[in-house]
Amino acid sequence: MDHQILLVAGAALAIMIAASVFARRTGVAAPLLLVALGIGASYLPSTPVIHIEPEIVLAGVLPLLLYSTAVQLPVLDIRRNLSLIAWLSVVMVIASSLAIGAVVHAVFPSISFALGVALGAVVSPTDAVAATAIGHRLGLPPRVMTVLEGESLVNDASALVVLRTAIASIGVVGGGFSLGHTALDFGWAVIGGGLIGAVVGVLTVMLRQRLDDPVLNTTISFAVPFLAYFPAEELHASGVLAVVVAGLLTGVRGSKKFSARDRQTQATTWTTISFLLESAVFLAMGYQLPQLVDAARAETTVGEITGLVLIVVGLLVVLRFIGLAWPVLAGRFGRGDRNEQQRTRLTQYEEKLNSLNPEGEREETRVAWARRRLARGRADVEFEEREPLTSRGILVLAWAGMRGVVTVAAVQTIPAETPHAATVVLAAFLVALFTLVVFGLTLPWVIARLKFQSESAEDKRDATQALLRQIGAAAIDAMGPLEEQTVAGEPLDPELVSTMKERIIPRLVSASRQLPAAAAAKPDSLEQMAVVQRRYLDAMRDALGIERSIGAYSSATYRQVEGIVDSIEQRFKPAR
Repeated sequence: MDHQILLVAGAALAIMIAASVFARRTGVAAPLLLVALGIGASYLPSTPVIHIEPEIVLAGVLPLLLYSTAVQLPVLDIRRNLSLIAWLSVVMVIASSLAIGAVVHAVFPSISFALGVALGAVVSPTDAVAATAIGHRLGLPPRVMTVLEGESLVNDASALVVLRTAIASIGVVGGGFSLGHTALDFGWAVIGGGLIGAVVGVLTVMLRQRLDDPVLNTTISFAVPFLAYFPAEELHASGVLAVVVAGLLTGVRGSKKFSARDRQTQATTWTTISFLLESAVFLAMGYQLPQLVDAARAETTVGEITGLVLIVVGLLVVLRFIGLAWPVLAGRFGRGDRNEQQRTRLTQYEEKLNSLNPEGEREETRVAWARRRLARGRADVEFEEREPLTSRGILVLAWAGMRGVVTVAAVQTIPAETPHAATVVLAAFLVALFTLVVFGLTLPWVIARLKFQSESAEDKRDATQALLRQIGAAAIDAMGPLEEQTVAGEPLDPELVSTMKERIIPRLVSASRQLPAAAAAKPDSLEQMAVVQRRYLDAMRDALGIERSIGAYSSATYRQVEGIVDSIEQRFKPAR
C-alpha cells in the first residue's frame, strides 16, 4: 500500500508539471486541465480509491495557500480597495448564503433551510487562482487583480463562519438558523482572528529579523500560518482571517526587517509551495468526482441534482451581478464630485499646516507626520483618477466567479449522517466544476473583447527611474556629508571619501547594478566602504518605506525598485 501511495504521488506530480507546461503554451487555465485530468485518471483500471479528509485541506492546506498569497499582496492596494473587497467578501457572502438557503429549501423542501444555507456558504467564496492566472497573462488592470485576490482571501473566512453556524443549526429541531447568533459569531470571528493574526505576525517577524539564516527563516515561515490558524480556531475565532492578517503583516514588515536574501528565498519557496498545493487540490477535485456521484445515487436522481446545480449557479450569477451594480453606479455618479471635495479638504488642511510654527523636535515630528498624511490623501485621489474601477473592470469581476479549493473542502465537513448530505456535497462539487469550466473558458474571450489598456514599458521604466532618484536623493539628505561620517568612531579615509563621492555614491543612489569594485583600496578602506554602502542602502530602504506608505507610485513600481535595491545589497556582504 505504501508503494502504491508513492506511485500515485509521483504520478500526480508529473501530471501537475505537464498540465502547467501545457497551460502556458496553450493559454488554457491550469486548474481546468487538472480537474479534467483528475476525472480521467479516476477511470483508469486499478486506480485506488483515495479519500482525503476535509480537515486536512481546511487545516493543513488552506492556511498555507492563504499565507502564500497574503504575504505577497500589497497592503497599499488592499487599503485603497477595502470597501469593495469587504462588500464582496463579507456582505455578499452572507447574503448569497441566506438567499441560496431560502430558495433551495423552497424548491426542495426535503433539504432543510440550515442545510441550504450550508450549501450557499460553501459555494459563495470565489477562488482567484484560475482568474488571476488568466488575468496576468492577458494584462488585466492591477486594480482588478487586487480586488480578485483580496476578495478570495477574506471571503473564505466569511463563508466558513456562516458554514459553522449552519452546521450547528442542522441538528436543531426544524433546522433552525439564528441570524442573530450568526452575526455575533461573525463579529467575534473577525475581531478575534484579526487580533491573533496581528500578534503572531508581529512576534514572528521580530524573531526572524534576528536570524541571519535563510534556511531557519524559511522554516519558521512554514510555522506562521499554523501558529495563527490553530489558536484562533481553538478560541472559536476565524483561523482563516488570522492567517491572512499574519501574512499581510509579515509582507509589510518583512520589506523593512528581512534581508534581501531572506525575502528572495522566501518568495521562491512559497511560490513553489503554492503551485504544488493548488495543483494537488484541483487534481484531487476531479479524481473524487466519480466517487461522489456513486455516493449520491442512493438519495437523488439525475434530474434533481441537475435542477439543484442549475438553481445554485443561476443564483450565484444573478447575485454577483446585482452585488457589483452599486460600484458601477457609484463610479458613474458622484465620483468626480467626491474627488473634488477631497481635494478641497486637502488644500484647506495644507493651508492649516503651512500656518503652523512648530517649536521643538516633537512638534516638528508631528507636522512631518501630518504632511505625509496629506501626501497620502492626494496620492489616493490621483489613484482614483489614474486607475478608476470602470464598468469593464466590474464586468470582469462579475464574470470571474470561479469556485475551487474552499468549496471542495468545506462542503465535506457537513456531517455524513445529515439527510441529503451526499446530494449537497455532490451539488457543491458540480457547481465548482461548472463555474471553473464555463467561466474559466470564457473569461479570456471576455477580457480580450473588453480591450483593456495596459501601461507601456516606457511609462513603467520612467516611473521606476523617478522613484529611484527620489529615494536616492532622500538617502543623501538623511546621511549628510561624507566627510562628517565615522566608522567605529574613526573618520573615513580621505581617499575613500573622494572615491565614494565621485563614483560609488552616485551609482549607488541611482541603483546601478555595476558598482565599482575599488579593488585597489586598502583593507581598512574596503571595510569602511562596505559600512557606508550599507548605511546608504538602509537610508534608501527607509525612504522607500515612506514613499510606499504615501502611495504616489503603483505597487508594481515599488516592487521593481525594491528588487533593484535587493540585487545591489547582495553584491556585497552586509556590514553593520
